Amino acid sequence: MQLEIATFGAGCFWCVEAVFQQLEGVHEVVSGYTGGTTDNPTYQEICTGLTGHAEVVQIRFDPSVIPYAALLDVFWHTHDATTLNRQGADHGTQYRSAIFYHDEAQRRSAEQSKAEMENSEAWDAPIVTEITAAATFYPAEGYHQNYFRDNPYQPYCQFVIYPKMRKFTKDFKDKLRTDASKVR
Repeated sequence: MQLEIATFGAGCFWCVEAVFQQLEGVHEVVSGYTGGTTDNPTYQEICTGLTGHAEVVQIRFDPSVIPYAALLDVFWHTHDATTLNRQGADHGTQYRSAIFYHDEAQRRSAEQSKAEMENSEAWDAPIVTEITAAATFYPAEGYHQNYFRDNPYQPYCQFVIYPKMRKFTKDFKDKLRTDASKVR
C-alpha cells in the first residue's frame, strides 16, 4: 500500500483533526503548522499571527480507499471557506482556509474542486481558500495531538467540536471508518 499526504488548514486544527480521523482509508492525522517564516514555531508564536503559519493537519491516506478528491470534498463541507482568517470564534491568519498541495496532481485537483465549489453556489460569499505549495510542516506540541479524542469533556470540545462532528458523521456516514480509534 502506497500512502499519500494531504495538508489542509480549515480553522482550529483540533476540529479538523477530529473530522479526518474518522475517515476510512486515513492512517494518520497530525496537527501542526505550515506556510510561515519561523523555523520550528511554537503554539504561542503561532497565536501571535506574526509567523505567517496556518494551523493545519497533515493526513496520511490510502488513495485506493479514499482518493484525494474525496478528502477535498470533506474539506469543503466541514468549514466555512468564505471567511478570511476566521472560523467561528477563532480569528487570525493562523485559522485561514488553505490547501497545501504536495504535487502537481494535487494542485490541479484542488483548483478544480475549488472552481466546482465556486460554481455550485454552496455559499453566499466568495471562497477565500488559498491553494499553495506545501512548505515545511512542523508537528504541533504533543498536547495538541488527538485533542478531541483525549479531551472529550473539555468545554471547547463539548461546544464546538461535538456539534461539528454530529453534522459531519451524518453528512459523510458512507465514508466513516469502523475502527476510528486506531487512527493516530
